[in-house]
Amino acid sequence: MNRHAIRAIYLFEMHRTWRTLMQSIAAPVISTSLYFIVFGSAIGSRMTEVEGVSYAAFIIPGLTMLSLLTESISNASFGIYMPKFTGTIFEVLSAPISYVEIVIGYVGAAASKSIILGTIILITARVFVPYEIAHPVWMVGFLVLTAVTFSLFGFIIGLWADSFQKLQLVPMLVITPLTFLGGSFYSIKMLPPLWRKVTLFNPVVYLINGFRWAFYGTSDVSVRVSVSMTCAFMVLCLLVVRWLLKSGYRLKA
Repeated sequence: MNRHAIRAIYLFEMHRTWRTLMQSIAAPVISTSLYFIVFGSAIGSRMTEVEGVSYAAFIIPGLTMLSLLTESISNASFGIYMPKFTGTIFEVLSAPISYVEIVIGYVGAAASKSIILGTIILITARVFVPYEIAHPVWMVGFLVLTAVTFSLFGFIIGLWADSFQKLQLVPMLVITPLTFLGGSFYSIKMLPPLWRKVTLFNPVVYLINGFRWAFYGTSDVSVRVSVSMTCAFMVLCLLVVRWLLKSGYRLKA
């Protein structure tokens, strides 16, 4: 294992975050804070409890997951796309470093950024809403697992994309709608039976509910199913990344 190469890629990506602090950290935190103000304070003050939890506290896991998914994909996809765009990816490919080490460096940095962002959002949420975490170890586990999984997914998007427009295509048109429809602001038990069954085909439902269970001990779906779905998606992403790197898809051309 070439630890020096992994460290070089990881630190380079992390330094890029500090150089663009307003865009990487401040902007998502401010956006999420606005959600807390609008949905938590304004709407939450006029709604009853959901599953025994105040509405303002109920939406915290969903809003955190919304930012976590979006930023994980964005960080990882942009991190691998820029070397392709500038041509510096050939220096990485010609260096004595394996594909595994490349993935660890880029995905590790993207996941670290997302975990830092998620932590800041949870701290910021305490300014607006008092909440308790029933299962802190599980909460951290879900946070890390989700960040790594969707950083892998973002890495795939970065390898696939051949323009800046395509980098934003999946997060804006797929991930964000799925997150809003995945129970971020409501319990799927509040839906009619037909739509409840349709919603279960949304994979983000399992992420949000697993994360919410870690906070309040309540969930619309089984926690085991949530963990299994996330792990299965991570394994699928690993297999796709392995194939893309082995074949040199849009890297060696």
